[in-house]
Amino acid sequence: METVCVVGLGYIGLPTAIVFALNGKQVVGIDTNPQVIEQLHQGKIHIEEPGLQDACAKVLQEGRLVVYSRPVSADAFVIAVPTPLNHETNQAELSYVEKATESLLPVLKKGDLVVLESTVPPGTVEEVMIPILQRTGLDPYEDLWVVHSPERVIPGNILYELEHNSRVVGGINRGSALKGKELYSSFVKGDILITDARTAELTKLVENTFRDVNIALANELALICSELGVDVWEVQRLANYHPRVNLLSPGPGVGGHCIPIDPWFVIETSPVLTRLIRTARIVNEEMPDRVCQFVDTLMPEPGEGNIAVLGVAYKANVDDLRESPALRIIDILTERGYTVKAYDPHVRGTYRGRANTLEEALTDMDLAIIATDHAEFRGLTPEYIKHVARHPVILDTRQMLNSEDFLTAGVSVYTLGNGKRLRERQISYPEVAAGF
Repeated sequence: METVCVVGLGYIGLPTAIVFALNGKQVVGIDTNPQVIEQLHQGKIHIEEPGLQDACAKVLQEGRLVVYSRPVSADAFVIAVPTPLNHETNQAELSYVEKATESLLPVLKKGDLVVLESTVPPGTVEEVMIPILQRTGLDPYEDLWVVHSPERVIPGNILYELEHNSRVVGGINRGSALKGKELYSSFVKGDILITDARTAELTKLVENTFRDVNIALANELALICSELGVDVWEVQRLANYHPRVNLLSPGPGVGGHCIPIDPWFVIETSPVLTRLIRTARIVNEEMPDRVCQFVDTLMPEPGEGNIAVLGVAYKANVDDLRESPALRIIDILTERGYTVKAYDPHVRGTYRGRANTLEEALTDMDLAIIATDHAEFRGLTPEYIKHVARHPVILDTRQMLNSEDFLTAGVSVYTLGNGKRLRERQISYPEVAAGF
């Protein structure tokens, strides 16, 4: 398999295409967005990811990667298109997978490998892709190799993790799985584990569901600690001394394309048996609103005043806005009547209340919310806050600042889940817990 056609050049597809090219494959990247195609033709990438720009420029210059708007003949096809959640039904939107599969029909030939990397509900390969592939006149089980191999990477470290993480390859039959393993062996240094397609589909969902459930536990503990007058971060630190305990950190909600989405795909598949998974989703989805209700208790008048939201990306040091809880916080606060300015040093696109600089966001603010733990925000000082803010008050949802140091300097910092701080400041934590 010397030629690989990657359909979908987003956060996963583009790095995957580049890594294939770096490891000796002749790669054709396909995307239906003309702006993406144009930028890549100019040697520029449209996403922020360490090392990706230089790697992309190298393979484009060497001719190892070319970019088109439609698939061409290849030995292997990798589909890496979005599978967003329909928020009205909480079910997977598979139209991108369907269209990407259909786009291959004019160029597929006997002996080709078709890989779905997109995260999907169990059964998608067999029940959605196979019927489409059959329209070629080829038998997918005899004439093609068909595989599901989900990515397992984190934004900010994609290039490294693509190569070094283990990989699950699930085929519609054993021959397909082995063929998929052969393809990924060209660059994967971690273990390559073969299974069937349906198991591979569920495995990816379970990985992110596990994380969602554990984040929900941390977030629920933050609410409990606010009510009890206990610091959740101290509880986490002490509990994690237990050799079999690893409590995660609470936060303002869960973002990204995977963790907030994948559990719903499991629930969609088995709606009766997924009570724990559904409850965890509800806990995490409620966190932005609980943060905003806590804001009301810190403001002189609920619904009045200027608020700065620091960070709109869903996680630290990336530009990814997908399912970001910070965006939901901005919307809720705006709807409640607050004037909101938001600043993110990594995000280049538009978003509600955007400020171009940190100073612009903080000037004359009554409350600042640290919603994303970008490294840049660790440099905030109480002196700077007092200089630009109208009221030096910060709600830190990520435990980035030393609240005692700031308090000594005359800046009030409230950390998510620190009930001790609420008790010391004589804030009614039962009231806070009701909405926070």
